[in-house]
Amino acid sequence: MPKCTRKGCEKEFKEEENKDNCCQFHSGAPVFHEGLKGWSCCAKRVTDFNDFMNIPGCTFGSHSTEKPVVAEKAPEKSAPAASQVTKEGVEVYGAPKAEVKKEAPVAIPAASSDKVEEVKKVEEEEDDDESIPVPEGKTCKRRGCGVSYKSDAISRGNGPEAVCSYHPGAPVFHEGSKGWSCCPRKVLEFDEFLKLKGCKEGKHLFVGSNKSGEELVDCRTDWYQTPTHVMLSIFAKNKLDTKVVFNKDSVDIDVKMKDNKRYKKHLDLFHTIDIDQSKFTVLGTKLELNMKKTGGVSWAALEPTADVTSWTTFGVSGGGGTVGAKEMQYTDDSPLNLSNRK
Repeated sequence: MPKCTRKGCEKEFKEEENKDNCCQFHSGAPVFHEGLKGWSCCAKRVTDFNDFMNIPGCTFGSHSTEKPVVAEKAPEKSAPAASQVTKEGVEVYGAPKAEVKKEAPVAIPAASSDKVEEVKKVEEEEDDDESIPVPEGKTCKRRGCGVSYKSDAISRGNGPEAVCSYHPGAPVFHEGSKGWSCCPRKVLEFDEFLKLKGCKEGKHLFVGSNKSGEELVDCRTDWYQTPTHVMLSIFAKNKLDTKVVFNKDSVDIDVKMKDNKRYKKHLDLFHTIDIDQSKFTVLGTKLELNMKKTGGVSWAALEPTADVTSWTTFGVSGGGGTVGAKEMQYTDDSPLNLSNRK
């Protein structure tokens, strides 16, 4: 079957079923700035690369096998001058392999090194539980693979299509270059980055090692704010076990429900919260999070975003970003201040 080339979709499809609005994709280009990741065509921004790859498309249409036309090009810093073209026609640059190995620690910010090691460990240790059925067309979860499941004999057997070539490391974006922490090769364009062949071989990871057969589900959410708190409601019924971990600038939510269903979410927050004064309440039809703000700053959104079209104010008739203010103000570490940093 042909495979859709639209960013955010990239699914195999049947020509007779290729109708309007069956494809959900991103019409823009990827945007990476100050640790935030997203698409130029929509406002959502995340910090984790896996969350970025899972951002649902904001445009609907029919599947296509043509090279996608990018509406906007992601802003990037100028690339280093030294470059060369390989025999495959891919432009690469940087020092030879031996030298890159010596400089590899510099490519990964020290603050994220622990996270990179954790990601590598999970990728290398997790394997498919072959007792769990795989839907036809399911894409391998390993980074850099992109192979779709066909059948147990083909995709889980001993043939060449059962071999998974993937990247066990984390993505690294630095000074316009794009690559993986597990191998030295770097490219300039995002499309070429997605095509970088994996540096490790193993078995495909279509469903993981979830022996309980849990189904991850998405729940409807709603939020509002007061001058001192942010209130988040997650609408989930039949809850069996609920765990919420408040962090300074994020929250981890894990809700187990009946029928082996589970809602699991890591949510990066627009601004920091007071962990000790934040709490959650489990109700019959929903879960309520009451998060205490660290200051009187109004949040323009629940999650970090580079696209702010409105601003909530408290106690004033004019525009303002803080309680009682008449002009928009925000702290230096606010996500809105990222675009002003040089």
